[in-house]
Amino acid sequence: MHVEQLYKKNTHSWMVMGRDAERNKDIIDTNHYLIQHNGRGLLLDPGGIENFSSVATEFSKHFELANVEAIFVSHQDPNVLSSLPLWMQANPDLIVYMPKSWVNYVTHIGIKLENIRAVPDEGGTLTLAGYDIELVPAHYMHSPANLSVYDPGAKILFSGDIGAALLPEAYDLFVSDFDDHTQYMEAFHRRWMASNTAKMRWIAEVRKRDVEMICPQYGAIFKGEDVARFLSWLENLDVGSAWSNVR
Repeated sequence: MHVEQLYKKNTHSWMVMGRDAERNKDIIDTNHYLIQHNGRGLLLDPGGIENFSSVATEFSKHFELANVEAIFVSHQDPNVLSSLPLWMQANPDLIVYMPKSWVNYVTHIGIKLENIRAVPDEGGTLTLAGYDIELVPAHYMHSPANLSVYDPGAKILFSGDIGAALLPEAYDLFVSDFDDHTQYMEAFHRRWMASNTAKMRWIAEVRKRDVEMICPQYGAIFKGEDVARFLSWLENLDVGSAWSNVR
């Protein structure tokens, strides 16, 4: 797996791990993000059970996994959270932040309620070692209960499946040619983003914030001017129910 530091200032940093050339090619190549602040860690969308060992092994080369105190999951998909039971076995005291609507579903894979911090529909704040991180509503994008993560200091937005792309092998971690990149995003966004109303609501929330990087759970990362390009592209794309009505 490829590991890259996205941001670092003083004791605050973002790290991404992805492009696993050795993974089973039948599974999606997911990105894994670790936020660190004052020596404490927050893991975003830890991934599927099938890549737990590679994620844990690779991150442990760069950060003491015992110092990961919390995990955030944006929604309920198996490629997002099916590895949770293994992370909990490694550290039974881990706190899991997730949309409240999915709490009773996640208990079916063995996560105890006392480990879960249910985030209300309107979002909220997650505090990591005294540092506040915003949890932004992203409902129906594509899950009915879904959240994005915004780090105001790093100016990074973790978008979950929004901005996701099904990429060819050996694709870079970052978008380099936006116009060419849209071919890998379009079909997914048309089908899996539920409605234009939900889409516009999320875009409006993002535009309220100073975002220099959008990091999806799989696909490539948007940075600089490609952040605005992506929001404009998505704004003008018919999705979900609107798209299906014309098929």
